[in-house]
Amino acid sequence: MKKLLSITFLFFALVQSSGVAAQDLLNSANLSAINVDFLSDIEIQKIRTQLASNKITIEEAEPIALAKGMPASEFEKLKARLGAATKLTTTAGVESDAKEEMSSGKSLREQEKIDNVKKVKDSINNLVFGSDLFEKPTLNFEPNLKMATPMNYILGPGDELQVSVYGVQEFSANLPVTVEGKVIIKYVGQLSVIGMTVEAATRKIKNAIAGVYSTVRSGQSQVSVSLSRVRTIKITLIGSKLPGNFSISSLGTVYNALFLGGGPAKNGSYRNIELVRNDKVIRTIDIYNFLIKGNQSDNVGLKEGDIIRIPSYSQRVTVEGQVKRPGIFEMKAGETFHDLLTFASGFNEFAYTSSVNVLQKNGKEMKIKDIKASEFKTYQPRSGDLFTITKILDRFENRIQIKGAVFRPNQYSYTPGMRLADLVAKADGLKEDAYTARATIIRVKEDLTKETVSVNLGKALAGDLAHNIELKKEDQLTVFSILEFKEQFSVNIDGEVKKPGTYEFQDNLSLNDLLLQAGGLTGSASKRVEIARMITAETIDDSNPNKVELFTLEITPENNEQAENFILAPFDVINIRRMALYEKPEMVSVTGAVNYTGKYVLATKRERVFSVIQRAGGLTSLANVYGVRVKRPIQSKQIEEIAAADFSVANTAEGTTSDKLTKKLTEEIQYTIIPVDWKAVVRNPKRSANISLLPGDEIEVATFNEGVKVTGNVLLNSEIPYNGGRGFKYYLNAVGGTDAKGWKRKAYIIYPNGKAAVSHSFMFIRSYPKVIPGSQIVVPERPLKKPFTIGEFATVASVLSSLTLLFLTAFK
Repeated sequence: MKKLLSITFLFFALVQSSGVAAQDLLNSANLSAINVDFLSDIEIQKIRTQLASNKITIEEAEPIALAKGMPASEFEKLKARLGAATKLTTTAGVESDAKEEMSSGKSLREQEKIDNVKKVKDSINNLVFGSDLFEKPTLNFEPNLKMATPMNYILGPGDELQVSVYGVQEFSANLPVTVEGKVIIKYVGQLSVIGMTVEAATRKIKNAIAGVYSTVRSGQSQVSVSLSRVRTIKITLIGSKLPGNFSISSLGTVYNALFLGGGPAKNGSYRNIELVRNDKVIRTIDIYNFLIKGNQSDNVGLKEGDIIRIPSYSQRVTVEGQVKRPGIFEMKAGETFHDLLTFASGFNEFAYTSSVNVLQKNGKEMKIKDIKASEFKTYQPRSGDLFTITKILDRFENRIQIKGAVFRPNQYSYTPGMRLADLVAKADGLKEDAYTARATIIRVKEDLTKETVSVNLGKALAGDLAHNIELKKEDQLTVFSILEFKEQFSVNIDGEVKKPGTYEFQDNLSLNDLLLQAGGLTGSASKRVEIARMITAETIDDSNPNKVELFTLEITPENNEQAENFILAPFDVINIRRMALYEKPEMVSVTGAVNYTGKYVLATKRERVFSVIQRAGGLTSLANVYGVRVKRPIQSKQIEEIAAADFSVANTAEGTTSDKLTKKLTEEIQYTIIPVDWKAVVRNPKRSANISLLPGDEIEVATFNEGVKVTGNVLLNSEIPYNGGRGFKYYLNAVGGTDAKGWKRKAYIIYPNGKAAVSHSFMFIRSYPKVIPGSQIVVPERPLKKPFTIGEFATVASVLSSLTLLFLTAFK
């Protein structure tokens, strides 16, 4: 009951008392007309503070408010606004989100965090120096809320102190400063701290606690006071990109506020920003002090009600060209071009610094002025000046060059009176291959045309002044090398060496030397060596039909050094012959129904199928005598010949006929099938049916199969048991005949050995090939017939009528 009376009294105080926050809005016990949406953020904050100071929650006050007639929907609004993070809106519509993080372990808890709206890049004014300072989210100038409590900080409503007693007696509490500027300490009472520094408030609180806690007076317990949360203050920005009222931390500074406002507006000044407090300009801020020198002396702290006014700039100038930081700069009265150069970070390494061109505007017309280097510290820029810093000339005032056969070809400095020998000495002298009979100097004349001056380099270096001439600026001396005049000779070696090819020729190069360079002879090398040498002569000898001179030598292949020490000449061609008989064993393979499958070496130069099968143990009892065939790999040479052939067929989207055939051979077919009539071979092994084998051939012997396959455009692709008394049509009929697309007249049969046979007709009598076990009958698809068009019918009719008319005329 006592607690209920306390709640009733508190809420009545909230709505009735003249000393509480809601006096102006809730001035009666009837709350039926209250509208929470009309309560300001400051009034909501006052209600929250009083609830906290009396240790009453909003949930405990709910039944009293409803009993006073407050609508439940309005109470829910009030509850939501008291429990959620405060959102303060500037006059420009800027919302700052506040979030409380209560942590008793910190000396200064982070208070309501205020985020500015998303910055928009100033594309119109982005050349103005300093315009991007307040667009970088990583440079927001927010105060550090985790630092130690500043002792000169002035306390006010909204701040919160953390008071701790430790030692023999212990006590800890977070004490908010009420709207009346007081803190309420349990068992101690209310203490006014408004307007006091943290240091002064600490002394006052310690003295008050010592009056209650005896151990504090005796020193057995200690008191600690720190600022745990700072209040929010409201300041005003005028002339910024986002002008209006902003709520920031009471520790906030001028630069922090400028960041929230986005910095100066389009025509705003960066150097004459005014901080107005109590209707007086207490400081003029020049951002250039921070941008140029890193000086933050103007970044002073703010107080409640401060106004930051950004006036329009008085004068701006533009710097473009060869400076390190071109752009638009704001100038103050009395500043010179030298100061402007400092703002632009000075000339870059390519700048022409003797004078600067400036385009002025005198109110009537344009004017060009040249500022010499001696005037940089005295010339005072005018508003609108355009300074252009140009590049230095792409030429040298004292360059001279030397290249070619010297140890250090390079560019060197020229001094008047310098001679050719002096330049050679600067390049550390001539190389051993230098050509001293002549050197050339490319000289630039006064009209910038060039001429060539030739000198005898040897005489010049010997001191002959006629050749050791005096040089001029931009002269380019070229010292030639004798190697440049010497033709590069080579020799070629081919045949049975490990590294055949072309090799560089040197004087006294012998055959033995070349054999070593070529890696020596292979095992198949013959003792015969042929060397061809070109014939040279001043005149043509018509009686000599030879184009080259041939030398035939004999060597011992086992030892290269036993060859005759034959001295080679430029462009000699050496051929190391191969032995007449030097062939490695080559093999074929046998698979299928033979007694011993596997690989077999070709024993004779003309090894045939019959002898290899005999070596394989002959055919087994399961072998199909009609199914012996040879698979022969397609040789790369054959594919190259097909690829090079011209079939006189137009190209298509898939390529030429030659291309398609080559692709099919390499990717799909890869080998050819040679049918073998085994019965004929057995009857007479000397007949041509007993074919000769080549390396890589594969002899396949099929296993006997009694079935006959029927495939292609038939009603049922199937395998029919072999019937010796039946012919071709029997097997076609056995699978239901051909389908609608089947071309029976072109049906063919593939025998087990790979041989194929087609049907043929004679005197309107069609005969079909013989069917044997293991055969495959294939019915191809009938080609589509293109129907006659009206035009083709008309053409045929016209031709027939013309022939009829011609016939009638001939027989009249």
